[in-house]
Amino acid sequence: MKRAIITLAAVFVLVAGLVGLEWTPDRSVDSLQARWAPAPSKFVRIDGVSVHLRDQGPGNDRHPIVLIHGTASSLHTWAGWVAALKSQHRVVSLDLPGAGLSGQFPDDDYRIEHYTRFMEDLLNQLSIKHAIFVGNSLGGRIAWETAVARPDLVYRLVLIDSTGYPGEGGSPPIIFQMAKIPVFRWLIEHVTPRSFIKKNLMEAYGDPRKLTSDLVDRYYELFLRAGNRRAFILQFEQEPDSDSARVRAIAIPTLILWGGLDQVLPVSDAERFHHDIVNSQLVVFSQLGHVPQEESPAQTVKTMEDFLAR
Repeated sequence: MKRAIITLAAVFVLVAGLVGLEWTPDRSVDSLQARWAPAPSKFVRIDGVSVHLRDQGPGNDRHPIVLIHGTASSLHTWAGWVAALKSQHRVVSLDLPGAGLSGQFPDDDYRIEHYTRFMEDLLNQLSIKHAIFVGNSLGGRIAWETAVARPDLVYRLVLIDSTGYPGEGGSPPIIFQMAKIPVFRWLIEHVTPRSFIKKNLMEAYGDPRKLTSDLVDRYYELFLRAGNRRAFILQFEQEPDSDSARVRAIAIPTLILWGGLDQVLPVSDAERFHHDIVNSQLVVFSQLGHVPQEESPAQTVKTMEDFLAR
């Protein structure tokens, strides 16, 4: 008993010291907009949320491309893709509720069903009847779940290192693992050193040498946007069970892109998507990680352009 008390006391002192040294307050949207929301960014009210988005390219495009980022990311992850696509396509990129500069869902409901309803309302707000849905990680799940729930809205589907199956050998960044453990959730919400964010990004990249200081700043500063850390924790608390039967319901032509060095979601998940979606094509980039569209935009967007051309 005495030894246990001493151990707990030591842990308490360590945590107290960490909190004292690394306490990280929220940052207001106003303080972040100048750097992270220049033109053509705009804010649109959808489902009670002030949504940060960019709507670029020809407005008469019959099948606009909607780009959906992953957990704790932002529309900036698609910058390279947007630059390549906007001359020929209408391209909509957005910060999901609870991420980037967008606000949080007022009811704290971050279940997939809520996100799919949000995507329906987003398309309605932007007067888009049919879209090419592209999603990375969590964004991939939102994309394919929307295709299942509302196939009339989705013209083509592109899944990039998408969630949807139970992990079989993946090693998610430590912050993802911590978010699932109650005792660590308070720390994530209040103690977030920049070095911690950088370490997690290094695990998401196939080649960590590609991480620039500005890129780390972006993830770090937007993660501190008021309310985002709490939303991040709620997303993991409300994470849905996997349902491969729903994946098999997808009948839309689908392109599956995957980083061969993804430590978050194994390539075996890509193969399962390819097997379960009858009308699908799989491309694996052997040297890229969990966010291939960000790590090598020119290489990955070319594959999607070829897919759309066919």
